[in-house]
Amino acid sequence: MRSLPQELYTAEQVRQLDRLAIEGVAESPGIDGFELMGRAAKAAFSHLLHQYPQLEEGSSLQVFCGAGNNGGDGYLMAALALEQSIPVTVTALKNPDDLTGDAQKAFEYCRDKGVRIVLWRNDSTIAGDVLVDAMLGTGLSGDVRGDYQLAIERLNLSERPVVAVDIPSGLSADTGAVLGDAVQADNTVTFIGTKQGLLTSEGPRLCGTLHFADLNVPSVVYDQLEPASIRLTQSAMRLIPTPRKRSAHKGDYGHVLIVGGNHGMPGAVIMAAEAAISCGAGKVTVATRPEHLLALAIRRPEVMTTGVNHRTELQSILHDKTVLVVGPGIGTDQWALDLVDEALNAELPLVLDADALNLLSEHSQLRRARKFPMMLTPHPGEAARLLEMDTSAIQKDRFDAVTRLSEQYDACVVLKGAGSLIRNDGKTSLCTAGNPGMAVAGMGDVLSGVLGALLAQKIPIYDAARLGVWLHASGADALAQRQGETGLLATDIIPFIRQQLNDLTGSVDG
Repeated sequence: MRSLPQELYTAEQVRQLDRLAIEGVAESPGIDGFELMGRAAKAAFSHLLHQYPQLEEGSSLQVFCGAGNNGGDGYLMAALALEQSIPVTVTALKNPDDLTGDAQKAFEYCRDKGVRIVLWRNDSTIAGDVLVDAMLGTGLSGDVRGDYQLAIERLNLSERPVVAVDIPSGLSADTGAVLGDAVQADNTVTFIGTKQGLLTSEGPRLCGTLHFADLNVPSVVYDQLEPASIRLTQSAMRLIPTPRKRSAHKGDYGHVLIVGGNHGMPGAVIMAAEAAISCGAGKVTVATRPEHLLALAIRRPEVMTTGVNHRTELQSILHDKTVLVVGPGIGTDQWALDLVDEALNAELPLVLDADALNLLSEHSQLRRARKFPMMLTPHPGEAARLLEMDTSAIQKDRFDAVTRLSEQYDACVVLKGAGSLIRNDGKTSLCTAGNPGMAVAGMGDVLSGVLGALLAQKIPIYDAARLGVWLHASGADALAQRQGETGLLATDIIPFIRQQLNDLTGSVDG
């Protein structure tokens, strides 16, 4: 078992990797398909024993096997269990007489070893102390039905620990959506290539703890395919920012202008400004309703402020700015519409968040080509409005949604949520950091400030988005480790984001 790789694949790509491993590539000879299945079973079984040592002390194992190679993995796992004198039963969802290929070989091997195999019936019970889900694998396309759906329901109601083989049955390997119903696993052992759907939407919840085994597939096999997406890691993020030079001055690190804070909403721009100044922006100015200036000055004296009543006042202060962040607390009235329109005209990189995105979706005149880079940071509801879809449709295929948003608006897009996605110029990254404590007001405002600060420091837009999302999520994880997930405040994570950034850059560059 090895750490989760950065490269993420679709189900079809993993099938291609599987075929290439079996057929062989260049100087690398092929691996027999049944041998590869055996390696998968051994990897999953090894994890099973490590995670549930009670199996070697008399607890029983029940393996639910479907058709295809996923079921074959399960049959071979059951045979391994019997060899270890573990009480084991296979419950077959597919009549073994109908199996073909390596799955049939696996069943016959399991049967010949003397494993007890019973066919699933409507009155079948959950009898094992530990359960293995080897029912559906990655080949599922339509919704789960019939015996499989009933089996999934009973597994989920059993209150027994469940280990999923390769993927929880009923989960889309491509999108992370639930296809009718899905197994809630405590642990998932996935093979050869990490399926991108395991890490976004419902994937993280249903997989439980995710483990990866490459089955000793040669690296040359992976060289044949471009991954569908890339998982953000600390080691990769370390390559983006650079240490500050000892001769640096504030002008080297840009000037962020944050626009927002309509009546009654000064907090949003305050949080964005605090995040921006804490993530290395040389200067930060907030343009907001004049009534909020005193509160801003008292809360954060390092931030400059200017009152804005009309779009012309915004236009007059753009000349010395490096990047615009528009949307925190901006609202949707005429004042907000005018400021968003003016920001879109500005010859500056632009981050649009919150109600600025809602205005963009509601007013077609705002949707025009820009010469300068633009970043959109929608949550699923905002993404749905931008694409004129239901939120549920966004969540069913977040990869498709982020791709369409990026193409339709010619922008770098951060689609927030569990397994946040970043898309720009045909490339997609996925962030696995973060926790449920982030589901609280103000987190998006903090993120927009972080992103603005990184752009102000001349980090290319895709790298800025990737780094900003990772810093934001990792900072929240660091805070949650100390204080727990419940009751996190958006402003509380800012010092942790700053620490994460400094940990990446190390010491000052001489």
